[in-house]
Amino acid sequence: MSERSRNWSERFRYLFLNNRFVLTLFVLLLIGLNIMVFSHISYIFNPLIALVKTVVLPLVLTGIVYYLVNPVVDFMERKGIVRGYGILLLYILIISLIVIAVVAVIPLIRNQITSLIENIPEYSADAQQRFKEWTGSDFFSEAQETIGFNSADLMKSITSRASEFVGNAWNGIGGVLGVVTEIVLAAVALPFILFYLLRNGRNLPGFILQFVPTALRKESHRVMIEMNQQIASYIRGQIIVSFCIGGLLYIGYLIIGLEYSLVLAIIAACTSIVPYLGPVIAITPALIVAMVTSPAMLLKMIVVWTVVQLIEGKFISPQIMGKTLRIHPVTIIFVILTAGNLFGILGIIVAVPGYAVLKVICSHLFNWIQLRSGLYPPEDALASQTKSGIVLTENSLPPDSVKPE
Repeated sequence: MSERSRNWSERFRYLFLNNRFVLTLFVLLLIGLNIMVFSHISYIFNPLIALVKTVVLPLVLTGIVYYLVNPVVDFMERKGIVRGYGILLLYILIISLIVIAVVAVIPLIRNQITSLIENIPEYSADAQQRFKEWTGSDFFSEAQETIGFNSADLMKSITSRASEFVGNAWNGIGGVLGVVTEIVLAAVALPFILFYLLRNGRNLPGFILQFVPTALRKESHRVMIEMNQQIASYIRGQIIVSFCIGGLLYIGYLIIGLEYSLVLAIIAACTSIVPYLGPVIAITPALIVAMVTSPAMLLKMIVVWTVVQLIEGKFISPQIMGKTLRIHPVTIIFVILTAGNLFGILGIIVAVPGYAVLKVICSHLFNWIQLRSGLYPPEDALASQTKSGIVLTENSLPPDSVKPE
């Protein structure tokens, strides 16, 4: 090789291979080109997308149940019960609870739901009458003239929106039936997947690590352990908190004599799975029922709801959830809204644990970049160099950053 060719080769190596910034830009460029190419041939991924849509719901439901019941199976195994027999006993217990719920609780819920549906026209008429009485008051008339508000236009707008909502709901019956079918299939597949996961779930991390490069297995195993802890603590804590909220609200509704107390408490317990936004959704039907009943009942319901939320925020959640996720409430709200807009109800449910998993992965990836790149030296070292007036020379630079002669 001639001297000129050797010089060009050394210059190329210095400018591109030894320059971390340029090399990073080059890698990002290659990633962008790959994304652009795959976006134009996305049809080849349709079978894979269909497969993911088919298995994601059973896997999510199985994962939630697994994190709830796996501590029970581990406890029985520590007490000397063979793991397979422990799983069988757990299945018998779950089936017994389901039978008790179907025999004792479901008829009561069905009766309350049927009564609520039958009384919806009466509640609607009462609400309209109360609205007319309120809009006919002198205070409202003066406010209407001041701000230019027209109650007739408001009622017309509400009627048109309600008709549009009913039409959309009727058109979406096919989609609802499809969702119900997917849920039923997922519920049928759940016991079988759960059994093998409870029996052989400990071998899953080792199986996954076989596909990871040897040099990265230790760090990958650490990431998997932290992800598992984040998901487990969130799912178990959120389910327990939701049950506590539902139980407290049911007791409070019984004390004040609110109608449909069991149904309203179950709705609150189910929606409380979604942090921050769930309670806002859950209070809406309770407000409607209490408002139609009487103003005193509305005041009592608000007092009960406020007390339950204070107990949950000050005592239950700090003891059960703690500070495991370390996610700001505003971040949680934006994550839930974004996931709901992208993936619907399933996205709302898995938004927070999914974000926790991504946060663990990104934090470890950033730590790896800090160690490998050399772009993040300790601040105390930089401060000491600045105070001592150290001047960087070729001898103080890394070997790969020295320009070849």
